Amino acid sequence: QVQLAESGGGLAQTGGSLRLSCAASGQPFNTYEVAWFRQRPGEEREFVAAISWRANVIEYADSVNGRFTISRDDSKNIVYLQMSSLKPEDTAVYYCHADAGFFRTVVEGRGKNWGQGTQVTVSS
Repeated sequence: QVQLAESGGGLAQTGGSLRLSCAASGQPFNTYEVAWFRQRPGEEREFVAAISWRANVIEYADSVNGRFTISRDDSKNIVYLQMSSLKPEDTAVYYCHADAGFFRTVVEGRGKNWGQGTQVTVSS
């Protein structure tokens, strides 16, 4: 099992930017499919973005497409989520999710590994 730790959350203004990091430990990260999810208070966790282990397949939720960018640096065992043009509705706890199986598995949130989450708050 790989352990995941998110960081980089905080407070941003509307239109601002934040970069989240998902650091992996316990196993090499370069064979894992990785996704970001988010959860607003009182709502279900929702898919944000995903990147395949080779970084040749990337998928975004419609709500963030064009504003967020997912990337990975396997030399550092880190996956990033660059968030730009932030909106108040982006306020949520953001979770890193990874699995060594299929890409669709992490897109659908059915993988084995989750981080503890990092809070992102966007003020209007």
